[in-house]
Amino acid sequence: MISRLDQKTTNTLYSHFARELASAGFSGDIELGYADRTVLATDNSIYQVLPEGVLYPRSTADISKILTLTNKSAYHQIVVSPRGGGTGTNGQSLTSGFMVDTSRYMHQVLEINTRERWARVQSGVVKDYLNELAAKEGLFFAPELSTSNRATVGGMVNTDASGQGSVVYGKTRHHVLELTSVLADGTVWNSSPVDNDQLEQLCQREDRIGEIYNTLKKTHCEHQQQVSDVFPNLNRNLTGYDLANIVNKDNQHDLNAILCGSEGTLAIISEIKVNLLPIPKHSALVLVFYRSFQDSLQDAQTLMSAVPDSIETIDSRVLGLAKADSVWESVKDFFPGQRDDIDGINFVEFTGDNEAEIQQGIDRLKAVLEQPVSIWRAGHSVVNGTGNVKKIWNMRKQAVGLLGNMKGDARPIPFVEDVAVPPENLADFIQAFRALLDSHHLSYGMFGHVDAGVLHVRPAIDMKDPEQEKLVRLISDDVAALARSYGGVLWGEHGKGIRSEYAPDFFAELYPVLQEIKGVFDPYNQLNPGKIATPASEPVQLLKIDEVPTRGQQDREIERNAFAAFTSSLYCNGNGACFNYNPNSAMCPTWKATYDRTQSPKGRSGLVREWLRLQTAAGADIAGESHKIRQAGPLYNGGQKLINLVNKWRGEEDFSHQVYGALDNCMSCKSCAGQCPIQVNVPDLRSRYFELYHGRYPRPVKHHVAGLLEPMLPVLARIKPAYNLVMGWSVANTLASKTIGLQDIPVITSSSPVNDCCRAGAAIANRTLLNAIPDSERDKTVIIIQDAFTSFFETPLLTDLVELLIRLGYRPLIAPYRPNGKVLHVYGFLGRFEKIARTNGEELKVLADSGISLVGIDAAVTLTYRDEYREVMGDRSPEVLLLSEWFAKQSETIRQLQLSLASAEAEDFVLLGHCTEISNLPAAPAQWQQLFSDLGLKLTYKATGCCGMAGIYGHETRNQETSRKLYDMSWKEVVQNPEHNGRLVATGYSCRSQVKRYGDGKIPHPVQALLQVMKQQALS
Repeated sequence: MISRLDQKTTNTLYSHFARELASAGFSGDIELGYADRTVLATDNSIYQVLPEGVLYPRSTADISKILTLTNKSAYHQIVVSPRGGGTGTNGQSLTSGFMVDTSRYMHQVLEINTRERWARVQSGVVKDYLNELAAKEGLFFAPELSTSNRATVGGMVNTDASGQGSVVYGKTRHHVLELTSVLADGTVWNSSPVDNDQLEQLCQREDRIGEIYNTLKKTHCEHQQQVSDVFPNLNRNLTGYDLANIVNKDNQHDLNAILCGSEGTLAIISEIKVNLLPIPKHSALVLVFYRSFQDSLQDAQTLMSAVPDSIETIDSRVLGLAKADSVWESVKDFFPGQRDDIDGINFVEFTGDNEAEIQQGIDRLKAVLEQPVSIWRAGHSVVNGTGNVKKIWNMRKQAVGLLGNMKGDARPIPFVEDVAVPPENLADFIQAFRALLDSHHLSYGMFGHVDAGVLHVRPAIDMKDPEQEKLVRLISDDVAALARSYGGVLWGEHGKGIRSEYAPDFFAELYPVLQEIKGVFDPYNQLNPGKIATPASEPVQLLKIDEVPTRGQQDREIERNAFAAFTSSLYCNGNGACFNYNPNSAMCPTWKATYDRTQSPKGRSGLVREWLRLQTAAGADIAGESHKIRQAGPLYNGGQKLINLVNKWRGEEDFSHQVYGALDNCMSCKSCAGQCPIQVNVPDLRSRYFELYHGRYPRPVKHHVAGLLEPMLPVLARIKPAYNLVMGWSVANTLASKTIGLQDIPVITSSSPVNDCCRAGAAIANRTLLNAIPDSERDKTVIIIQDAFTSFFETPLLTDLVELLIRLGYRPLIAPYRPNGKVLHVYGFLGRFEKIARTNGEELKVLADSGISLVGIDAAVTLTYRDEYREVMGDRSPEVLLLSEWFAKQSETIRQLQLSLASAEAEDFVLLGHCTEISNLPAAPAQWQQLFSDLGLKLTYKATGCCGMAGIYGHETRNQETSRKLYDMSWKEVVQNPEHNGRLVATGYSCRSQVKRYGDGKIPHPVQALLQVMKQQALS
């Protein structure tokens, strides 16, 4: 039995502060629970620092209340750090004090001024959301980031972020017009560039504002020449306390030059006014291929002579990982097909307001490519059209996450990844950098901004190994020295954070100036202390890169077999792709609905990691316990479970309950397994955790009822009238909701789905029949594998498929119904699932060995055969194709039928995909489009997020609010759009059920739409 786990409680001083803050009228959330703190203990860096609590303000006034209270002498030991998207690679926002997260509530775009081209936003606004709204006015916020769909504008300001295209568009500070900040004493200040008269007036003030502006003026007057000598002339200049730009090109003093990149060490940013630019009307990319990555770097400066907007690069390791990721489906046609000799690619972009301008750029580049050079180019390809260019950039954006998906314990990690050097020195610098890594026998991946002299290099290190961990210090010291020798800086793009340790050495005699600035803003060193600079008056030092706790140190405390049992979900590197704000992206629905980070793949993975560590410390044998539970069955530890349940009711604490709460809300849609660059598989994590948790605590009744549904359906179908009478009775639905926790259970549509199929023209698949089918007819035969949802709750779809196949000249066979076990796996009945998987899998394997294709209708169920069944059966698991996959293989045969179903009356159809299908088989929409095209029809794919049903999830009573919210976020507008009347088709049973429940009608499956058109044509 797993152990009961005590929780780390918040420090007494911080608890007192939280109570006083609440009584002071703070309107946001104050979270002190261990789970809430644990999920914010990590970012995209190697570090893990547990905060004392998390504060979620709703307004600037709330932030002011926090800092006004910390300014009291009783609370000078309280430290706070702002947090946005949590995608920092250097621990910028990590703190052992209070974390102030503005992303939950302060995420409003307050104003967009189209005429003057600016926007005013709260600091928690996600960059892509701002650009989504600005795009409606033909404008955009320029700094481009790989994490733009979850990075907040406030976070961008705090790190002075930049990315692709910075040679043209610069860094975040170049687009900041005004900042609303809350100072360490609670003062709210709106800052923008000031002329000399305004500066003098500000310097006359006798408050914190006056001190700050006097310091600003003094710094520029006294140290201007030193700054010019120390600060390198780079596109990616230093982040944090930008002394070089205190006075801007208009001879104005700009406090924002100091605040941008200050990482929350000077103030907490609450609102930002940013400059917006017109969106280029056209764009194109030229992909230049190389057999040597070093050649791609050497060639970058030559390519820059064509004056492109940007040049990005990736190496073969990133390219190989992209090919194994779901993102590859959208871009594969733009890259060389079967070539494996490509070691580097330069992405050269041209943008403009007309196609002629774009073509001129491409012609300039082609002229450059035709000139003789010493390096060896391996060809190039041109990608035209803004839509296609966005697909390529999306793949490039995934690089930061993809590298974390390398196999093995040693994974590429960020700690020396954003050195900036003069672009002309980049190739030589990287050659020396690679020699350094090679001397330590490390593998690594590289990608980045060759036009700006920044390349992201991530060495692969197993941070669980204490000896390998030491390499972080050795390599960091050497790379810092290497950067200086090539005229560069260690921190070119991703902020200083915990790497601030190297600041005194780099700034030399200017470092005390940084300390003076820090001291006047934050005299008690309460704002994100230990980073960038420390007040000279405080006896504290900057943090050390090897003295801050790391995730690897935590993970090495997990017993190895326990880590291996949950390995499909524990390699999360914190890249935060699951925090994608876009409601039309599948991952992660519960995060989008709640903005609660415990309700995300990253949060859930982090919680289970910590739970495993604590269980190991308590002496629990995780792998052994799983084995006992599967062998013993449902009565395992029955008496003790009841005692534990009573203790739980009495309020006995157990950290396992908080972890369970986070996992219980997971929809098991598997979007994370498909869309996460690391392929963190939370449904698998959830199942394994549920199995262990319910070895200590009893299961709710709904688990048992749902687990029995698949095997009971054939029995219930025999009493269909009685069953449907009860299920259709509102009183029964209410009773089931309140007692079992399940509601809106669908009615049964057939007492015998197999007989219905036979009447439609199918035959029952068995060994005798299969052996009798001549080889010449096997390619025209297909075996339909039944699933519980389609067969018993939507039988007309099953029979419609049979009829469509016959009309297309195929011979459909129907496999006898067998439970798939999907629901058992969802709820963690893994012992029962294994038995069903072996039995059902072996029977399906017999059918598959006939050489006739097996197809499944519902994607969520069908994908179980290639994922969960494979884990049980290995290579003996049966191959069951999705319908779209099978039709894709039949494309040539169907085209030869020359069945043109197009007519004057026939409208184009619009496909709404199943999130499990789309995220795990990205080719599915194109495959359905190909089928419609083969039959003379047009099908458009409409990207949507989760419909909110996700199998059994949408039937659980406690999930109704979230289920409806998700439907309203993404599906409602599409379904209710009058232009879509009669045109929508949906592949998911859950999706069609949700539309039936919350929409105005029914949506057919693509198969049913095709059959209907065929029938109409036959009648005309």
